[in-house]
Amino acid sequence: MSTAAWISILSTACMLYGGICVLFYFGQDLFFFRPERLPHWFAYRYPFPFTEVDFDMEDGGKVNAIYFRVPNSKGVVFYIKGNSRSIKGWGKFARDFVGKGYDFFILDYRGFGKSKGRRTENILYSDLQQVYKWLTTKYREDQIVLYGRSLGSGLAARIASWNSPRMLILDSPYYSFRYHISRYGFFLPVGLLLRYQIRTDRFVTKVQCPIHILHGDKDRLIPYRQSEMLKNLVPDNIQLHTIHGAGHNNLPDFPAYHEELYDVLQSEQFVGRLVG
Repeated sequence: MSTAAWISILSTACMLYGGICVLFYFGQDLFFFRPERLPHWFAYRYPFPFTEVDFDMEDGGKVNAIYFRVPNSKGVVFYIKGNSRSIKGWGKFARDFVGKGYDFFILDYRGFGKSKGRRTENILYSDLQQVYKWLTTKYREDQIVLYGRSLGSGLAARIASWNSPRMLILDSPYYSFRYHISRYGFFLPVGLLLRYQIRTDRFVTKVQCPIHILHGDKDRLIPYRQSEMLKNLVPDNIQLHTIHGAGHNNLPDFPAYHEELYDVLQSEQFVGRLVG
């Protein structure tokens, strides 16, 4: 094959590779987030009493949330959800906590449900921090549990590192978003292209409260090994609770998940009542 032919092949390969990089960079929000959008008039329906709360952010964005209350609650679980759908469906997880005597609070990220506005990694942190501060007007920090599920695990770890909640629970977490995505895009310069780094591995080392990890050992989306890696970073402050046989999306189907969750919540008892 002639030199010109090799140059042509190499040029085509470089163009193709460059095109993939451009597609990844500009399309990553579509790859990583799968939102369900809801009209502003949509009415949530759940079997437990709740109120709908809207937060207007300084940059013009809006965050929509739902807030479940129980009489004489032991505290509140601030549930930071995964990357798909809206709180229309995620609200069902309130039952796992209100049944144990805890209030439950969950929001939609911008672009999900009724929440609106531009979304970046720093904006996600800022929105969650503003809402956390709002919760501290209702509860003392030792009455707040941060619970991060899947994508939300890294976000919850970031917020816990900035504050002093009672505990942090990570449900099927990744070692870091960058590490996790690099497993699939190993042929790309992910460190340069990725706009969402979410360094859970760094955040957990700065968290002062107890950390509990719940993870299925048959999880193929976010392998259990990543939770083991997180635990190894701060072994004295992280307890890893293995749900044997569970995958990524079926933890609540296993009685062991509910048993472990109950034990975790009971092991870190809340003291006192609401601030106001």
